[in-house]
Amino acid sequence: MNRSELRDQLVSQILGGELDLTSAEVVEKGGLTLDAGKRLWRALGFPDTGDSIAYGAADVRAVSIVAASIEHGVLDELTAFRMTRALGHTMSRLADWQVSTLVEQVEHDVEGGKSGSRLEAAIELATNAAPGFEELILYVWRRHLAAAAARIEALGAADEELLSTVMTVGFADLSRFTSLANGLDDAALATLVENFETRCADIVTAHGGRVIKTLGDAVLFVCDDAVEGTRTALDLVRQIGTRAELPDICVGLATGSVISRLGDVFGPPVNLAARLSHVARSNRVLIDEGTALYLDDEFDMRTLPPRPLRGFGNLSPITVSERRGFFRTD
Repeated sequence: MNRSELRDQLVSQILGGELDLTSAEVVEKGGLTLDAGKRLWRALGFPDTGDSIAYGAADVRAVSIVAASIEHGVLDELTAFRMTRALGHTMSRLADWQVSTLVEQVEHDVEGGKSGSRLEAAIELATNAAPGFEELILYVWRRHLAAAAARIEALGAADEELLSTVMTVGFADLSRFTSLANGLDDAALATLVENFETRCADIVTAHGGRVIKTLGDAVLFVCDDAVEGTRTALDLVRQIGTRAELPDICVGLATGSVISRLGDVFGPPVNLAARLSHVARSNRVLIDEGTALYLDDEFDMRTLPPRPLRGFGNLSPITVSERRGFFRTD
């Protein structure tokens, strides 16, 4: 096969069928109006293909699922499109992440003689690895969905309060990252960032927290309480700041009411945690008064002189460390 034929085979293998329909034909077969179909494609993150042949049976099935949920009153139209937008945004990032990760495997297969070309190696992975990982994606989504539902139920709040709760927000930032990045090639920079993000995610998760998002040289995370959030921050410094292959780290923590929306968190504690990380010294944790109120003899705290923090005026950050000789009993 030539390169074009291999590319078509790869697309067909991933999508599970041939592409023989236009967008207008898909939405008509799926039960949506053309206008609603265009809104759906935009919500899912797909470009408008006009009259081009770009869709198949799987696309008709996807449209019919959305149409049926609206028609039968399972979801109202606004909710249905908000749900699809969440899927599109999340899956786009996931796909980019997976493909960039698989590139190394593809290169290895070609260099080792397992495959004759990158496209052949990619087709092999799509044929043999994709089905299992498709099942794994569904499993992981269900587990996270159950956990998210449990968190909402545990709040025991009125409907209008379900998206707002008090939590501790952490912002972990690599120190002097820009100057370091300027001295690295692309491969080394990618390895450093992936190493940092992976270690942060493992540490935060081990403490029962959640990583909300990564921002290249920074990680935004949340914990349900200030004590565990502080332990998490100090563990990040201990495990990342002391590693020779990673730069120093600065962590800011703030506790207060946070709104969870669109897979993200918003509110003054989020902004304050970021500001505190920016003024923290290398391998130090700075917290706000709201966090300090919840801490006990497990930690040593020292209030620093007031300093201007953009959007918050002059505040006195509090540096925190583990108290020597203190033994936890939990």
